[in-house]
Amino acid sequence: MKKQIFKLIKEELEREEKTINLIASENYANPDILKATGSIFTNKYAEGYPEKRYYGGCQVVDKVENYAIEQARKLFNATHVNVQPHSGSSANMAVYFSQLKHGETILAMSLSAGGHLTHGHKVNFSGKLFNFVHYGVDPETEMLDYDEIEILVNQHKPKMLVAGASAYSRFIDFARLGEIAEDNNCILFVDMAHIAGLVAAELHPSPIPCAHIVSSTTHKTLRGPRGGFICCQGDFKESIDKSVMPGCQGGPLMNVIAAKAIAFEQAQSKDFKKYQEQVIKNAKIMAKTFKDLGYKIVSNGTDNHLFLIDLRQKNGESFEKITGKLVEETLEKCSIILNRNTIPFDTQSPVNPSGIRIGTPAITTRGFKGKEATQIVHWIDEAIKKRGDEAFLKKLKEIVEVFCKDFPIYPSFK
Repeated sequence: MKKQIFKLIKEELEREEKTINLIASENYANPDILKATGSIFTNKYAEGYPEKRYYGGCQVVDKVENYAIEQARKLFNATHVNVQPHSGSSANMAVYFSQLKHGETILAMSLSAGGHLTHGHKVNFSGKLFNFVHYGVDPETEMLDYDEIEILVNQHKPKMLVAGASAYSRFIDFARLGEIAEDNNCILFVDMAHIAGLVAAELHPSPIPCAHIVSSTTHKTLRGPRGGFICCQGDFKESIDKSVMPGCQGGPLMNVIAAKAIAFEQAQSKDFKKYQEQVIKNAKIMAKTFKDLGYKIVSNGTDNHLFLIDLRQKNGESFEKITGKLVEETLEKCSIILNRNTIPFDTQSPVNPSGIRIGTPAITTRGFKGKEATQIVHWIDEAIKKRGDEAFLKKLKEIVEVFCKDFPIYPSFK
């Protein structure tokens, strides 16, 4: 039976090598991180924390976790870091449970405006267990309206104010949000999962000095293994740690924590900063090229690694019968992968929304620069225009797959 799984691993490698990946929340971990994730640390149960485990034989994994914490603190200039959360969602759960009682009020960005499922959507545990009130973006600029956020905080008196997004392309003013939280005696919690790599490279304002608690993933712009972590001020250390374990989790994944340590260390290099600079350059180039072709870019551009396209119009005119689902499915036929996405004030359902989200972390890891980013935009435009022409889509797929051969992700893998 194991042959079937290894066959599928090879199949996935081939799929990744042959496709252009524009999913903003995905990236390619390097071989060292893959090796650590699949290492002997998979075997070790290490429930508890370093020097305070519930199992014996933890001398080595204690060193691993301490090293990961040390590197994360150094990278983000954080007072305290917990590296045990299995994912961004479990990190967010631990944060909520550490500070809030069932039914207490939280103010957060709505999913439809660019927030995240764990920021209080009604189908998620967060929306089921807590009283979320949501803020959005300005109808004209499609950017955060901090005056409106302040009004909502004054009106609803939340115990926690949540910032951070999964589909918002502009800088977030964490300092302003910190002032709003302080004036209203509420906790500022920032989910920086998408922008962690940009923050690490000092290319996006850091939430660490302004927020009481910050959560993140390690696998998006940070380019590490799939997992989460939490940074917090000293006063929150004990409550956060207890909420992670035993509050939400049992034994940590020591193999993943080892890989997180490598990611935190790599993110301190000059090469990593150059990489993040190119991520932003590629996003800006692609957004401008789409705009020049007549597409509507949500908020009229980007400051980070992603942007949204409003498919309801092109060149200022109605774009007939085009939805995010149709574009996503059309492009997948051409080996170009991205995801459908709601846009601010969308009248379509999340299953078949009016927009698409484009991200540049993965293609930049692959070595794509401005020339390649521009070419991808033109391919996407042609595919949308000729979406009903199966022969054209098949030909474009062949062109894309040949193109990808010049940018191997894992040259040494077979």
